Amino acid sequence: MAYGCGWFWHLWGGGRLLEHGGQIRQAAPRYGIPPEDWLDLSTGINPLGWPVPEIPPEYWRRLPEPDDGLMEAACRYYGCSSALAVAGSQAAIQALPSLRPPCRVGLLAPTYAEHALAWTRGGHHVESLASAEIEAVLDRLDVLVLVNPNNPTGERISTESLLAWRRRLAARGGWLVVDEAFMDATPEESLATHAGAEGLVVLRSLGKFFGLAGARVGFVLAWPELLVGLNETLGPWHVSSPARQVARLALADEAWQVDERQRLARDSMRLNELLGRHGLFPDGGTALFQWVRCERALAIRDGLAQKGILVRCFDSPRGLRFGLPGAEAEWQRLAQALRGLS
Repeated sequence: MAYGCGWFWHLWGGGRLLEHGGQIRQAAPRYGIPPEDWLDLSTGINPLGWPVPEIPPEYWRRLPEPDDGLMEAACRYYGCSSALAVAGSQAAIQALPSLRPPCRVGLLAPTYAEHALAWTRGGHHVESLASAEIEAVLDRLDVLVLVNPNNPTGERISTESLLAWRRRLAARGGWLVVDEAFMDATPEESLATHAGAEGLVVLRSLGKFFGLAGARVGFVLAWPELLVGLNETLGPWHVSSPARQVARLALADEAWQVDERQRLARDSMRLNELLGRHGLFPDGGTALFQWVRCERALAIRDGLAQKGILVRCFDSPRGLRFGLPGAEAEWQRLAQALRGLS
């Protein structure tokens, strides 16, 4: 699993929640820096996301309506025939394990830790796997779960391998669950167009590429019978009317999407080169973050935090994930802070 290094674990309702990026309010008192003075590079969310228009007041007064055009927009954008809108892909991550009896689940690791937590809580036997191990053990698994491109390492698994694994799993009633939260910048590598095939579940999110994490909108792309079961499990009104309106408009804005993919490719390379100039050579990444294996990860995280810059630290494996700065002043602020650590 990909676990964080310290001080972001927090309690709610008597249970311990996993660490995630974006916890500025936890970092602020620790380092004595007001929340508004931080540069948050810890989440991998597009800092210059889709420009949200004013939402007409009637959307705030109206219950969500399933025939509002969102599903059509999603199917056009993803190139699939069936989709279910959910309150962020996290809602699906938590619900999917309840749709199967206890079984054997393989999980690409290190990765987004909520997957392992959800399947374990669902009573399933979870086995962590490196990508090189999957082929040899696939036939004893009932479900294979992976993030592609992976978070935090940026590792990518080819479409050919994934589709072959899907066929082998589906032949035994198994599932391949692929979380594509960071795929929007490279849609040609997505499995979305194959999502009608039985046994394939693709999770997508508007939080990263579109920068709409606060809207809590995601999609499950799968064969119709699974979507019916998931919809019944989640209950009515998964996504609010204002969020559905924003999502529909963002998914339809093809001109912005094309321009943004080009900009993110440039900024991703810029971040890669900036980190390398200061001895932090990325081992992987996506259009929205760079991953650096580093034994000094905790010390570097703290050094940057003392300057009001938050990055995500991991201790298994030891490393740092850097999200993209947005405005030019933020790029210069990061560059200056890195010089101070050299």
